[in-house]
Amino acid sequence: MTTSPRTAEQRKQDTLHRLEHDVDAWVATADPTGTPYLVPLSYLWDGETLLISTAAANPTARNLRANGRVRLTVGPTRDVVLIEGAAEIVAELPAGVGDEFAAKTGFDPRRSRNYPYFRIRPELVQAWREADELAGRDLMVDGRWRV
Repeated sequence: MTTSPRTAEQRKQDTLHRLEHDVDAWVATADPTGTPYLVPLSYLWDGETLLISTAAANPTARNLRANGRVRLTVGPTRDVVLIEGAAEIVAELPAGVGDEFAAKTGFDPRRSRNYPYFRIRPELVQAWREADELAGRDLMVDGRWRV
């Protein structure tokens, strides 16, 4: 790309737009021995957290239950949003959220057996396009927007 670096405010606006409108993310977790696991999953952004669902028996669900740590990316490599956060299992979805998730993602985990939902609370959010945007890429640190 041959564009000028975005301001922090523009990066945040672009990040929020991407979180609202994109459907899929690459989700990375690690098991207790540190073995990484990377998988694409659909998500729903509610303005503060991301909601994902995956089969209870797969490594992502096992890893999230074991330690709750997650890293995910949204967007292409030349316009990426990277999020690190803490995930917790959702015991019961608020009214309408399952329908909203299904409408956005085209997948309704409620129709499958053993597909728990996990809510991811971002702690670090970074966004950059090219090397000229690496400086200032931290938009959220310790769960607080810097912009």
